[in-house]
Amino acid sequence: MDRNIFEEEHEMFRDSVRSFLINEIQPHADRWAEQEIVDRDAFLKAGEQGLLCMWADEKYGGAGVSDFRFEQIMLEENARYGDVGFFMFLHNRLVGPYIGELGTEEQKARWLPKCVSGENILAIAMTEPGAGSDVSGIKTKAEDKGDHYLLNGSKTYISNGILADLVIVAARTDPNNSHALSLLVVERGMEGFERGRNLKKMGMHSQDTAELFFNNVKVPKENLLGEWNRGFYHLMHFLAEERLLSAVGSLANAEAAYAVTLDYASERKAFGRSIADFQVNRFKFADMRTEMDVCQAFVDRCVMVHNDGKLSAEDAAKAKLFATELEDRVTDNCVQLHGGAGYMDEYPISRMYTAARVSRIYAGSSEIMREIVARSIGLDPRQRQKAAKAADAA
Repeated sequence: MDRNIFEEEHEMFRDSVRSFLINEIQPHADRWAEQEIVDRDAFLKAGEQGLLCMWADEKYGGAGVSDFRFEQIMLEENARYGDVGFFMFLHNRLVGPYIGELGTEEQKARWLPKCVSGENILAIAMTEPGAGSDVSGIKTKAEDKGDHYLLNGSKTYISNGILADLVIVAARTDPNNSHALSLLVVERGMEGFERGRNLKKMGMHSQDTAELFFNNVKVPKENLLGEWNRGFYHLMHFLAEERLLSAVGSLANAEAAYAVTLDYASERKAFGRSIADFQVNRFKFADMRTEMDVCQAFVDRCVMVHNDGKLSAEDAAKAKLFATELEDRVTDNCVQLHGGAGYMDEYPISRMYTAARVSRIYAGSSEIMREIVARSIGLDPRQRQKAAKAADAA
């Protein structure tokens, strides 16, 4: 199905992004996977091309373009022609907007120019050993000491954790209120800020994922992002876009897996004909193509609604749930269609398959997405219990 959400400027941008990825990212992907981290200059090169934080105002070096379709294009092209471990999207649209929307003029002037150039790489630290999707379980704490905040605690599974120069840390700031969190920007080199090991992962090996430790880190008052004790609500505000990013990326990964598998199955012979000629395999390709087209229509619609500032948490959850589960089915089918070759790391589909597994976990697990959707249609056990108690009392 033809997509009708892009204009001529988007297609020109797609061509330039594809060229950048083919020339500057793809040639290094194998080496990055072996060293388990992307070279810092990948971000610098992306900055030179104007691909970082495009939404930032021109006075900070950005293009002043907030249209989400440009980030959608970068995700789609990176899945096919770049390296899924190159987390440009996290820097651009998952972390950067916290500074763009919550930052003071002084903070934006201090941080954004180097975020746009790629000199400052961004990360956000929410997850802890005992707190994942439920941020109310966060134990890392920050105390107001008058002229600074004192930060103590640890985080884990932090994407860009080794490379990051600026880390937005979610910390508890009122021990008596589970929702009282604040967001503090911790900068590379601050005393007491330490990075643990670059964690070994099932897939996406080029993406650095780290443990972070904060031991009596003195965070300047001017590094508070947003309002004190309002961090929980700040985090919730950005979740819809985070889940849309996940949906776009997962669908793009599924499309990339489908493409390489269709090529392989068309060339690989068995019993005198190509693998793709067998009816059972033709039907698999037909089913995958149908599901991806249906998913694309919904995701594209969500992108346009998001551009209008109207994307709901429920629709973002639906998109994330469907796209990530679809990515899982497609990559699994594609490994099967490769046969034994699909299990070999030298074939792209092997890496696509292992990389896909985390999609149903980060940005909120599939189970959390189902819970959000269920509540949106009135299936909330807590509300039912309240209603039952109220009826009994009456």
